Amino acid sequence: MKIRLSRLRPAFGIAVAVVVMACFITLPSYTAKAQGQGISLIRDTEAERVLRAKLDPILLAAGLVPQDVQLHLVNDPSINAFVAEGQHMFLNTGLLMALDTPNQITGVMAHETGHMAHGDLVRASAGIRAATIPLLLSMAAGIAAIIAGAGEAGQAILMAGQQVAERTFLAYSRTVEANADQAGIRFLTATHQSGMGMLQVFKRFEDQEILSSQRIDPYAQTHPVSADRIAALQDQVDASPYRDVKDSPETIYAFDMMRAKLRGYIQRPEVTLRQYPVSDAGKPARYARAMAYFRAPDMQKALGEIESLLVDEPENPYFLEMYGQIKVEMGKVEEGIVPYRHAVEILPDAPLIRVALGAALLGTEKPQYTNEATQDLQIALAQDHEDWLGWYELAQAYSRLGQQGKAELATAESYFIEDAYPQAAQFAYRAQRTLPQGSTDWQRATDIFSISQTQQKAQKGGR
Repeated sequence: MKIRLSRLRPAFGIAVAVVVMACFITLPSYTAKAQGQGISLIRDTEAERVLRAKLDPILLAAGLVPQDVQLHLVNDPSINAFVAEGQHMFLNTGLLMALDTPNQITGVMAHETGHMAHGDLVRASAGIRAATIPLLLSMAAGIAAIIAGAGEAGQAILMAGQQVAERTFLAYSRTVEANADQAGIRFLTATHQSGMGMLQVFKRFEDQEILSSQRIDPYAQTHPVSADRIAALQDQVDASPYRDVKDSPETIYAFDMMRAKLRGYIQRPEVTLRQYPVSDAGKPARYARAMAYFRAPDMQKALGEIESLLVDEPENPYFLEMYGQIKVEMGKVEEGIVPYRHAVEILPDAPLIRVALGAALLGTEKPQYTNEATQDLQIALAQDHEDWLGWYELAQAYSRLGQQGKAELATAESYFIEDAYPQAAQFAYRAQRTLPQGSTDWQRATDIFSISQTQQKAQKGGR
């Protein structure tokens, strides 16, 4: 379930594979940075919490600290999941939409946790080094042959070295993947969960392999052939006393609601409305339609769907959050503040919802709400320091309060998170000139300015 390097082989072989791996290892973690790398991330409190409810026990079983592991949703239709250095796990929305049960998704997260627990990304350099040695040797021999006038022989030596190097790297990768499989099953067993979901995912991939090619080279893949993975894991799954444990109705409902919401957000509204027709009165269907109407936009219909859900679950913080958002988009900002506040009362540790509340309070443009907005934004950023929108809104709040130094610093923070170093340095410098010298805020502005200056120089030097 990692990046497939085979698509790049005809062009540059293992040389490109090494470059891709290097980029993969250093993949940024924040939304703005990831978008700069061509990756679009989705932030949603409900989706993140539903997934973390299953992921965090697995992380603990693996000896990892859940708070240190960041989970990211990638807005990508392909069926994929991967990890990046710094304990970041990425799940494609295509994966969440394609799999059938929560246990299957949990199995994927357990596999990726296996990579983290083994430090596979850190150790990947060993596999790259092992693959590079034959490449470098063949390059030296091939170039020497070409210089000596044996052009065709030199080209053959270069190609042979490339093939040996690539297969060396892929063999290393298959071993790593197999180890992650075994570790994932152990973590699932330790948390009293079935490993059947992971096996079902591999069986699905096996079917795809059969459909795509009858003559597949098992040594030209980064992952073990699915049939081999199934055979290796079947005994381990069967031996688990939790083999036949099923997802609870509560878990299934939470996942169904999460996926309906994501479909409504990601897909074109007409696609969602065909998938969840008005004849379907189920909660997931109404939730998906509410989001589809919101995106259309048809706010009145979106409001009707979410109000019907709130009749059934008046204390659901995610329904309240969406209700507030719809009201704000309709221009009824003060009416939207009420459900936002209620959602924050229910989930006081949900920074995304609190930032939305702060933004709504500021959106009224009424001075009596500025202090409340400032407090909510400060709390949210203490919980999630890397929310650039939170910093942007906090800068507006400080500016309205006449705290210009803090406003400049908050703006610098928002740019710094996005790796916009020239702008971050500019606003940090302006904050330094206004804030009391030696204060905590002044020191933070100094740090941002210094780091941004260093990063700008490094970027110029790398060109």
